Amino acid sequence: MIVCCGEALIDFLPRTTADGLACYQPFNGGSIFNTAIALGRLGQATGFFTGLSTDFFGDSLREGLKASKVSLKYVKTWDKPSTLAFVKLENGHARYSFFDDNSAGRMLTKKDLPKLAKDVTALHFGSFSLSPEPGGSTLEALMKREAKTRVICLDPNIRPSIIGPRRTYLQRLSRLIAMADILKISDEDIAWITGKKDVKAAAKKWLKAGAKIVVVTKGGEGAEAFTPRFSIAIPPVTVKVADTVGAGDTFTAGFLAHLEKTKLLSKAKLMAIGEDELRAALSFAARAAAVTVSRPGADPPWAHELA
Repeated sequence: MIVCCGEALIDFLPRTTADGLACYQPFNGGSIFNTAIALGRLGQATGFFTGLSTDFFGDSLREGLKASKVSLKYVKTWDKPSTLAFVKLENGHARYSFFDDNSAGRMLTKKDLPKLAKDVTALHFGSFSLSPEPGGSTLEALMKREAKTRVICLDPNIRPSIIGPRRTYLQRLSRLIAMADILKISDEDIAWITGKKDVKAAAKKWLKAGAKIVVVTKGGEGAEAFTPRFSIAIPPVTVKVADTVGAGDTFTAGFLAHLEKTKLLSKAKLMAIGEDELRAALSFAARAAAVTVSRPGADPPWAHELA
């Protein structure tokens, strides 16, 4: 089982009513939530660690997870509000405004950390849930506790509007990257973190810090992956883009699902992965993400859509 650890929220996406008026429509979302949904739909045994509200938004998130076959075993349900995010699309790219104070996910503390079953092979972390306190420290503690025995995947998926003090966040991110086996990151996030667009230099630094594989997604330019022994690139999948919400999350899910299916999702196998094996995982991830961007909202594909 792969357990996704982090935020689940309600995305309010811009829509137009039948009368032609602008409005916002609520959808289940959140980077980590989207990755869990995509993993479940791709046929991968998936769990989720977060806090979910007892409000009707929390009900919707739970139903969404169940519908995509994601286990709620590690979810804490309690009487705190759901996180809300309002999304503005500009040229197909999303900007966010978050409402997260005292939320069910943010307020998790170390006493809420779950005892993971032996069948949990990997944990995935990322996005803005790594920053706000006390939840950010709680997730870091979970990663530190499990990093020696389970595969750790990290996607920073940076949302500057909610991160808080940049220096504090970058210090945490450095600690998390050092514990990660797989770092999946966008070229835009690399530019924000480093102040430069030198993907190769950033990947080299993070591999030296401890990551076994650094995967860089580059939007319409495809993706590139780096290991201590080689690097490879894959071209983009040509598709008519509806919007990019959830594309990176689906890519992560596709990558992890393919590695698990091909029995490569272990620390030793990732260290020794070959070029053809890595290329196949990247290509599957790109195909999965292409389906998501071809339809509005974060709507990852089911396994039969990629057969």
